[in-house]
Amino acid sequence: MELLRKGLWRGIINEFREHLPEIRDDAIVTLKEGNTPLIEARGLKDILGEVRLLLKFEGLNPTGSFKDRGMTLAVSKAKEGGGKAVICASTGNTSASAAAYAAKAGMKAYVLVPEGSVALGKLSQAMIHGACVIEVRGSFDEALAMVKEITKRYPVTMVNSLNPFRIEGQKTAAFEVCEHLGHAPTYHFLPVGNAGNITAYWKGYKEYRDKGMVSSLPKMMGFQAEGAAPIVLGRPVANPTTVATAIKIGDPASWQGALQAKQESGGTIDMVSDAEILDAYRLVASREGIFCEPASAASIAGAIKMKRHGVLKDGDTIVCTLTGHGLKDPDTAIDTSTKPVRVSANMGEIIDVMGF
Repeated sequence: MELLRKGLWRGIINEFREHLPEIRDDAIVTLKEGNTPLIEARGLKDILGEVRLLLKFEGLNPTGSFKDRGMTLAVSKAKEGGGKAVICASTGNTSASAAAYAAKAGMKAYVLVPEGSVALGKLSQAMIHGACVIEVRGSFDEALAMVKEITKRYPVTMVNSLNPFRIEGQKTAAFEVCEHLGHAPTYHFLPVGNAGNITAYWKGYKEYRDKGMVSSLPKMMGFQAEGAAPIVLGRPVANPTTVATAIKIGDPASWQGALQAKQESGGTIDMVSDAEILDAYRLVASREGIFCEPASAASIAGAIKMKRHGVLKDGDTIVCTLTGHGLKDPDTAIDTSTKPVRVSANMGEIIDVMGF
């Protein structure tokens, strides 16, 4: 039993401490985030050919999304500095994570969300963890502008990805990909909303390369939703629209970081339609048994698009980050799936439905 305890995962701060900003032991706030699986996907070969596809399933973090990686460090540093409260604007996942880590730290969490634009699974998390949830009649971008102004005037720490410790924590996902694979992939595909994640992954890959942990770097491939694609269009989108609410952002905070990742890696920032996102969402669920939230599927939709355009070649190793768990947005799953068939408690009717 002692050997088993020694092998337990300790959370990203303790596991990757030599690669992260210094922090006091007594300030660390962790829910044992990280160490999410890299799952080889074989069910899409009819679409992707002999490309080796691996899915980094961040939906298995404690609150069900990649946000926990950055939040453990952001909240820990706030606690180390004597902070008593954190605040964020959110399309859902950040609010859930901020609320959970603030609860663990004994701190107050304030979350501003655009009214009517947050999936129920995410809103319920922020509420049950005890955050003060404020629904703003406006967009995410307007909510974030208010958060920035509030933190200038009042003693509360912003934990959006503008907080540099968020990016520092999130870069550990790139470390894990390299550790699990033994090398960097050829391409790394990610959904892009506020653009902190693609910025963080690129930072992580470069640091591992610079320290001699890997010898190559991937091309970073970021995908926005067609109705919320400011980076692709080269201008903010005033009223973004997409079924993928987690990336429904019109003016990304880490816009320049995403462009830097694209340019330095030789990758791309492109867009996919809601139809392409939902097709990929259903494919990964029905063929791979992985239930991700719609925004996550933008990475897979992007890979499918790039294969069709001849960018991906047989033998390439690609990683698609699935940013959040499908239970975050059960309504979309129900709305886009085959409906249950109702029958009487009659064997004949059941067998007929089964097709035997």
